[in-house]
Amino acid sequence: MLHDRVRALLLCGLLGTLVGCTGADPERSPGEPAPGAAGIGDDYYPNAGNGGYDATGYDVSISYDPANGRLDGDTTVTARATQDLSRFNLDLRGLTVDSVEVDGGRAEFAREGDSELVVTPPEPVPEGSTFRTRVRYGGTPVDASAGQLGDNGWQRTPSGGAFALGEPHSAAYWYPVNEHPLDKAPFRLTTRVPEEWTAVSIGRQENTSTADGWTTTTWAEPNPVASYLTTVVIDRFTVERGELADGTPVLSAYAPGAAHLRDEGERVGEVIDFLSGEFGEYPQAVAGGIYLGADVGFSLETQGRPTYTRSADLETVVHELAHQWWGNAVSVRSWADICLNECLASYSQWLWAEGKQGDDLDARYHRAVDRFTGSQEFWSRKLYDMGPGHEFEGVYSKGILAVHALRRQIGEEAFDRVLREFPARHQDGNASWPQFEDFAARVAGQDLGGFFEAWFRGTEQPADEYLYPGSLSG
Repeated sequence: MLHDRVRALLLCGLLGTLVGCTGADPERSPGEPAPGAAGIGDDYYPNAGNGGYDATGYDVSISYDPANGRLDGDTTVTARATQDLSRFNLDLRGLTVDSVEVDGGRAEFAREGDSELVVTPPEPVPEGSTFRTRVRYGGTPVDASAGQLGDNGWQRTPSGGAFALGEPHSAAYWYPVNEHPLDKAPFRLTTRVPEEWTAVSIGRQENTSTADGWTTTTWAEPNPVASYLTTVVIDRFTVERGELADGTPVLSAYAPGAAHLRDEGERVGEVIDFLSGEFGEYPQAVAGGIYLGADVGFSLETQGRPTYTRSADLETVVHELAHQWWGNAVSVRSWADICLNECLASYSQWLWAEGKQGDDLDARYHRAVDRFTGSQEFWSRKLYDMGPGHEFEGVYSKGILAVHALRRQIGEEAFDRVLREFPARHQDGNASWPQFEDFAARVAGQDLGGFFEAWFRGTEQPADEYLYPGSLSG
């Protein structure tokens, strides 16, 4: 994700498988069913996600009419029980649930708090079994509320359409989900909209048909995806198709008011080629972009097909496409690990400036350090375990400097290996920031404890030995 205000800062300053918490009671008898936890176990967002199961696939079907703003949904969640379940939770915000079935049998359900749908199946679900939960629901989606980087959730477009977008939460505004990156799963969406509108999502477009004034389209994302990286955008799109050199399909959808972004959209293949040279083979099944006619304050790396705010630029495209490795292919275990996504994706903008524009990154680094020397606000922003609500404060600015300093600390050969091997090692799964630190230290053959403590956990300007390593000391 790249926020407009952050991009402005960068331009003027720096840029010139453990899945699920079982929730089981340790004192219960073995084999005795118990409720799954109401959270997946992330201290930053205790109610995010759910325990007791691992989602293995989502089959979402929605019908949406922009004229009245009503959404009707029918979603089946396939999951594997990680404990004997007497009941379990899904995340769903707003919307009225009409019925719930588990493996075809009618299930009891209740709503708790702002986001919990509590499901009691007709029979307990045995540990290790695969089960399917079908939820039928409808209503007017809850309007997006202010999040850390902008409005998260369901929004209307200037032309009268609608879209779902946001981090860390957005999926539960339009379908029932285990809403945490720790539980990734393949995603399939069927949309039904009036024929004068077009619905675009992530994944491959499998089929589309129009009948009785409505257009039905199916999208399928085969790779495991974190739920905040799913989206649906309904607008009067102009759609352009192509493919990468390896045959990967490219689909770019331009909403009214986004025609000025076509130059950026046409460079997606070039950007992916460049980033593949830095990070390894492109890990997603599709490419392209969804270009909004709205200024929503941020762009987001929705899987394979990022969604761009109206004020995006080429650097934004580089950033969001870098996330296809950092954040999408390998996702965080906890929101405390967000630097794994944002610090690396932000540094890709420096790599682009170096590789495509010939920029001297050491000189750029020195200018930035000189500018922020003495700024307690800048250096006090932790890059790891920064605390809930503070995840996105330093990762786009201080995070770039930290990654460049790491590059000079461990040298080019080790740094190149880290950039390529770490996302490949964890592809389609999750990793933590401490795992990244340990991997970098092993590849470099160095004790990096002091370096990482100073840059990523510290709240003061690093000492000169860490601030000016390698060629930066000259």
